[in-house]
Amino acid sequence: MEQEKKKGPGVFGLIALGVVICLSLSLVGDRGRAAAAAAPAALAADRQEPAPEAPGAVGRTVIPLGKAVGIKLFSDGVLVVGLSPVETGEGASYPGRDCGLKAGDVITHINGGEVDTIEEVQALVKQLEDEPLTIQAVRGQRQLQLTAAAVENSQGVYQLGVWLRDSMAGIGTMTFYDPSSGVFGALGHGINDVDTAMLMPLESGSIMPASVSEVKKGASGAPGELHGQFDLTRDLGTLYANTNLGIFGQMPREMVGSAVEPVEVASRDQVETGPATIWSNIRGDEVEEFSVRITHLYPEGDGTRSMMVEVTDPALLAATGGIVQGMSGSPILQNGRLVGAVTHVLVNDPTRGYGILADNMLRQATGEKR
Repeated sequence: MEQEKKKGPGVFGLIALGVVICLSLSLVGDRGRAAAAAAPAALAADRQEPAPEAPGAVGRTVIPLGKAVGIKLFSDGVLVVGLSPVETGEGASYPGRDCGLKAGDVITHINGGEVDTIEEVQALVKQLEDEPLTIQAVRGQRQLQLTAAAVENSQGVYQLGVWLRDSMAGIGTMTFYDPSSGVFGALGHGINDVDTAMLMPLESGSIMPASVSEVKKGASGAPGELHGQFDLTRDLGTLYANTNLGIFGQMPREMVGSAVEPVEVASRDQVETGPATIWSNIRGDEVEEFSVRITHLYPEGDGTRSMMVEVTDPALLAATGGIVQGMSGSPILQNGRLVGAVTHVLVNDPTRGYGILADNMLRQATGEKR
């Protein structure tokens, strides 16, 4: 499936190797030029304090959740998602490309000052016009220092010819909550930029109450999706990590309620093929239990595809066609233990998808190596 290049808020799914990551997100910072468009004020004004440090320990007895939540994430630096020409009176110019910037780079400083928003970059370009800018950026594990100068386009606006993103928002599912530390885990995979597939570097973020208003049913070749509503002004908890094995944060115990008893997190050798259930929120704010079958267990690989899950529940198949985007993080339970979370759906068979081991997420929550 070809991903449409969006120039404003929208919904997306990332596709790789015939699977779709089951997270439904929107682009929140306009994919705008560094000297043209700004991120929407609703998020820009709500940027939080930097994410706290990961806790030292998370218990092995947790509360399974399955609740859909809104997720907002602000990047640490601004992500370069594309490069384009600046049309001047003398033809096309490529200041961003020519200085050495590439899609996937994260700009952290300009002229020695930290930048975290599109607006900050725009203000510097407007203020300095064609004066040289010293740009510090991160590319993978490398630190870069580049020099670029904006050029004046045919409308008299100075631009770098760089498309940037600084924030994202959307819907996903919470997997577990640890009452001893206040830590929650969600998604079972990271939040990646739609254009570059880069893991978004987290400066701050939070989760919000959400309600599922509509389900786009999945079919072969056309993954389904949960559509929902959430309030950007009300936070349930804060994020401290966006990792390839899930997002993690902390929230007060009263936000979880007391309806569900804690369960043990299964170790890898306690997970087996056979019947299991998933908890998911596919309508309103109600969490429901559905029957599935774990059909295969796999070696670690990338950590997010530890098992194959097949939906067997007639009610879930009728409502969604199987696994749909937005169900990422739905907890998988077996023999009274939390064994994993849904992470991907097969593009050509929405009744089946991959799941991550809950043990992997638990270790990642504290930065412990697997």
